[in-house]
Amino acid sequence: MIEISIDPKGRIAIPTRYREQINKVCAGSFVVTIDPSSFKCLLIYPTPEFEESQRKVEKLPNMLPEARELQRVFIGHASDVDLDSQGRLLIPGPLRKLAGLDKSATLVGQGNKFELWDQERWNEMTNSWVNGGVLGGKEGEEQFADLSL
Repeated sequence: MIEISIDPKGRIAIPTRYREQINKVCAGSFVVTIDPSSFKCLLIYPTPEFEESQRKVEKLPNMLPEARELQRVFIGHASDVDLDSQGRLLIPGPLRKLAGLDKSATLVGQGNKFELWDQERWNEMTNSWVNGGVLGGKEGEEQFADLSL
């Protein structure tokens, strides 16, 4: 988790420590979309990772309303973005607006993608998760009982 700034043009700087790996994986080419599970953050995928996820979402049965909604949100809001020469990504205005992003943000690594959160919203959600969210309740204990970290 890294606190970052969004400049007046809507750009974020990807931390230097990730840039070499990013160049190997996707040559600086990303797809940004809204998180369909919460609408509270953006997902930033290296393009090859997004394409794999997109194929899975496209295979869902179109006759199911839930599947169509997921396709509309996840694929329909997807925008291609590229790292500029200074290691910045321009986050499209409509996506920034949907996620409530303004000046201060939190970039969270999630294995094959990043999440981009409004910093205040991230702090609120973190407090919620720690103080009684799924992980803090009985459901989380049962659901993840066999998980060893």
